[in-house]
Formats: sequence, structure tokens, C-alpha cells
Amino acid sequence: MAETDNAGAGNGQAASENANPQQFTIQKIYLKDGSLETPGAPEVFTQSWKPEARVELNTRRNSVGEGLHEVVLTVTVTATVEDKTAYLCEVHQAGLFTVTGFEDSATDQLLGAYCPGVLFAYAREAVSDLTGKAGFPPMTLSPVNFDALYARQRQQNANAQAQTGGEEAGTPE
Repeated sequence: MAETDNAGAGNGQAASENANPQQFTIQKIYLKDGSLETPGAPEVFTQSWKPEARVELNTRRNSVGEGLHEVVLTVTVTATVEDKTAYLCEVHQAGLFTVTGFEDSATDQLLGAYCPGVLFAYAREAVSDLTGKAGFPPMTLSPVNFDALYARQRQQNANAQAQTGGEEAGTPE
């Protein structure tokens, strides 16, 4: 029995030495920047409110330390009435995330799709608050499928690399 216990302890020790536990943690979520401009005020408030809204989303990320990453989701909403800008609202919602023990592709997926999805709820609230405080009906953004956006971006990058590689190979020297 003692032999079995020692073997079990040895296997457990070897397993813990080889184990690279996966960890994903939200360290902090914060508003990095937020602004709202109303170049059409006060005239825009005297017109019927039938705006056309354009929403742009961008993400960026950078490594802050060992396994610590900052992800910033930028949401820009431009509302126009009769070809005049009623308001321009921009929010930079950011977060610090710990991501360790994952393969590179899984880390890329977390930082490129999951983290922006987490941040979007906060950015959505900030846009609604800013537009409401500016005297407009609060802008409620529709849900966004960041997994689909991430997959499309990866596909576009792969296509661009394939075209670049193909052009170089087909160029006579």
C-alpha cells in the first residue's frame, strides 16, 4: 500500500508541475474616454426628431504585463437630421483582463471577441446616458455579435495574406 501511495503522490506532483492552469479574470472595467458634441444645437431641438444614426465599432488591445491585457472598445454614434449632424457621441470603454494558460488562438479569441462583448454592455449604457443628458432620446444600441465580427476579421486577414502571397509568387522577376 505504501508503494501505491508514493506512486500516487509522485504522479500528482508531476501533474501539478506540468499543469498550466487556465485563468481568465476581469481586473477592472473603466471609461477611458467619453465625449458628446451637439453641433446642431439648439436648432436640432426645433425640428422633428427623425434621425439617421451611424454606429462604428473598433477594438484595440495591448499587453500591459505578464498575462495582463488592456482591451479598448470604441463606439462612435453619429446622428444626423436632414444631412446636418445632430450629435456625435464617442465612448472608449476599456478593461484590464488577466489571460494566462491558454493557447495563442484561444487567447486571441478571448481578447478579440469575448472581452469586447463584455465591454459593450458598459459602452452601450454610457452612450445611452450621454445622449439622454444632451437632451436627445437616449440612444439604445442593438446587441452585437462580437464572435461573428471576430471571425469575419480573421477571414479578411487570411484573404489579404493569401492575395499578398499569391501576387508575390506570380510576379516575374
